[in-house]
Amino acid sequence: MTLIRVDCTGETCPVPLVETRKALMKAKENDIVEVVGTHPASKKEIPMAVEALGLELLEIQEKDGVWKIRIQR
Repeated sequence: MTLIRVDCTGETCPVPLVETRKALMKAKENDIVEVVGTHPASKKEIPMAVEALGLELLEIQEKDGVWKIRIQR
């Protein structure tokens, strides 16, 4: 299992979603993709995309306007 970190801090739509999808395509089974960002809409869009792809959303954390989403491939 590998942790793949995607830093989208300061980026706006559609960059965080596009970068998350790229990371998920590269990830192997059981890898964890951790996405960090600040754009509020992406915090909602990424979990919807994860669900549509049939992957597991492990957690969403937010502190001081920065969110972190962890996804298992």
